Amino acid sequence: MTDANEPLGQEWITLQNNHEHYERGALALKGVTVVFAFALLAVNLPALIVALVVAAMWLQEGIYRTSQSRLGQRLMVVEALIRGRESGVPFQLHTQWQAARPGAGGLLREYGRNALRPTVAYPYVVMLLGLLVLYLVR
Repeated sequence: MTDANEPLGQEWITLQNNHEHYERGALALKGVTVVFAFALLAVNLPALIVALVVAAMWLQEGIYRTSQSRLGQRLMVVEALIRGRESGVPFQLHTQWQAARPGAGGLLREYGRNALRPTVAYPYVVMLLGLLVLYLVR
């Protein structure tokens, strides 16, 4: 085990704090999307246009969550290093990611996978279904 003053301990604390920061940011993004969607509906923007805005915000959260996911992947490596199961050097988040960086298609797939995670997709799917109903009713 390592203590918080050693490099791996410092890295873990930093990564964990940033990972949680992303979590709070994603919740804020969801809240902003809900408020924004209702505001757009309140000014009588067509439901189809509001649905496109909600879908864009959903995809944006997918991109945002991809950055969080990269922190989570490095957290797992650091935790393995702390347990002594692997050997490695601390503070290698960007070097490690750059070495495994996918091309444009791989990045798009990564964004899509993160956007489709249930905790990400849930509120957007509900909003889009509600907007679809509103569109069909009007």
